[in-house]
Amino acid sequence: MRIIGTGSSLPKKTVTNDDLSRFIDTSDEWIRERTGIGERHVISTESLDELAMDAANKALEDAGVLPTQLDYIICSNMVNEYVTPSLASIVGGRIGSQCPAFDLNAACTGFLYAMDVAEVMLKSGRAEYILLISAEEPSRIVDWNDRRTCVLFGDGAAAVVLTKGDELKAIKVSSKSNKSVLYYKRHLEPTPFVMRTKDAGPLCMNGKEVFKSAVSSSLRDMRYVLNKAGLTKENITYFVLHQANLRIIDFIREHFEADAAQFPTNVEKYGNTSSVTIPLLLDELNRGGKLRKGDILVFSAFGAGFTSAACVLEWNKSAKE
Repeated sequence: MRIIGTGSSLPKKTVTNDDLSRFIDTSDEWIRERTGIGERHVISTESLDELAMDAANKALEDAGVLPTQLDYIICSNMVNEYVTPSLASIVGGRIGSQCPAFDLNAACTGFLYAMDVAEVMLKSGRAEYILLISAEEPSRIVDWNDRRTCVLFGDGAAAVVLTKGDELKAIKVSSKSNKSVLYYKRHLEPTPFVMRTKDAGPLCMNGKEVFKSAVSSSLRDMRYVLNKAGLTKENITYFVLHQANLRIIDFIREHFEADAAQFPTNVEKYGNTSSVTIPLLLDELNRGGKLRKGDILVFSAFGAGFTSAACVLEWNKSAKE
């Protein structure tokens, strides 16, 4: 595959740590010390499909590709208002595409899982252009009275346009079933045949276990893909990690013994936007002029499941495709 366009979109409403301290027992100092997060964007008047459509249109414009040229739309999404139809299908209709569209849920690792699927489609000749969207609204599933979880998350959408190329050097996706670490159970309507009590509720997370699993899986996956690609950390321009928590990112970087300049972050501004974090940061790097042809990037993500993934790719996008 080759990435030829990026785009992102955020809700208008920004919620600072001081805003949160007005209705829960927390403070800016408490949140920054534990997470590195200063603010996040949350959905208020917008809908998630509007953000996803905006990100998709920006990525298509950046790539110079029309919606009618798309062969597939893949949307990485954990939760939104619609169970069906898929968010990918809704966005496809809004942008005027005429191709198959489907959603994929691998939690915060979803963007890299979708990249793996897209690579197979491109390699097999089934597609020439694929729009890959990540769109998430985790603010809708947390308990806003629980300072352990609600301070972590933000909403948003980001997208990339992929085409055929030889820029993906190595990729690894994995999953180890452990739902107790991080899970969300949604409400389902009762039936005359279900003999159990209602057990739906907000997002549940064991922070210590997530931290340990995130660090170990990210280090393992990154070392694997670097070895597979025949590269070392010195060859890498940027490590674009899942922006879950600044402490996790710093811990991974220190264990990896890599230069801090190789690990860009934006979790300070946006919080954890689930599977959106990597394409959102990638779009910032692209539009900020931080990427050059030939740069080698490593992506790494981890999420509920417990899922994890990493890849190595070469950035080979012209200033304007």
